[in-house]
Amino acid sequence: MTPAELSRTVLRSVRGAVEERELSVPVPARIVVQPPPRPGCGDYASNVALQLARQAGRPARDVAEILRKRLVGSAGIARVEIAGPGFLNFTLGDGASAGLVGEVLARGERYGQAPASGVAGPGRAGGPARYAGEWARAREVVAGDVLARLGRDGAGTERPLDTGDGEVARLVARLGADEARWVLLKPAAHDPVRAPERPVQHEDNPRFRVQYAHARTRAMVRNAGELGFTGEPGDVTADAADGDVRVLQTLESALATYPTVIATAARRYAPDRVVRHLETTADAYLRWQEEFWPLPVGEQKPLAVHRARVALAEATGTVLGNGLRLLGISAPEHV
Repeated sequence: MTPAELSRTVLRSVRGAVEERELSVPVPARIVVQPPPRPGCGDYASNVALQLARQAGRPARDVAEILRKRLVGSAGIARVEIAGPGFLNFTLGDGASAGLVGEVLARGERYGQAPASGVAGPGRAGGPARYAGEWARAREVVAGDVLARLGRDGAGTERPLDTGDGEVARLVARLGADEARWVLLKPAAHDPVRAPERPVQHEDNPRFRVQYAHARTRAMVRNAGELGFTGEPGDVTADAADGDVRVLQTLESALATYPTVIATAARRYAPDRVVRHLETTADAYLRWQEEFWPLPVGEQKPLAVHRARVALAEATGTVLGNGLRLLGISAPEHV
């Protein structure tokens, strides 16, 4: 079950409760589900009961219990629990990971595309010029380029980039195109640009680490092919310890929330959200790869778990590649 499917399932439970007069509230247009703030609270959480409680004239935990009873036993949901003042925590069934990976791979370069909305970047019609201080003009130009891509198709289509009266060109000459874009896009609008004297091709550099993680995912897929097998969505947790599972959950959460991050970045004129999300995804993948080595070792034959792990690596590469291209930064196959 993907986050979108879970959201629709929860929405159906609200609609059913209203139709059967267990709740007297307007049915919301959509339900937000997102990863819980702490490990051990399930795979996803929703505050829908807290949102509906005032309109229902009932305590939020009572509303949550009505919805919990309706959701227990739903396809793809293994467990529903009520936490705190009325949060619903969901633990998904065994096929949840496979469903997410399958969706990413099926959509490929289209995964995470924001709907066309005519978004304009800073300094353009519809996008307030919010940058100030050093490199302000360069930030407006590069952020505007990214936001124009978001508003058009979210796919990162290549197009000429205005040099911003020389500011972008000077930084590109000093750092290279990829590093220049990264340092201009990473800070939030109110934060200053911290441009290094020169780019460092090392994992201590977040831009390099994201590109390195992307290259590692592509290498995993190539290596699997050389061993005579391909990825196939499935259970990646065979023989995994509890600590390993938490690493996996962090990575899956990053993949699942990528479309939401893209949509929010477009709506709020905030490409820095995409940069930070790519850092989170890359770090999660590199940790996961250490815990869940995707390939057979020695004389071991490829098993279903290896196919599932290679598929997850490929899905991660899809998200990292889509995000990098959206930012106008190269997504290398080799590093």
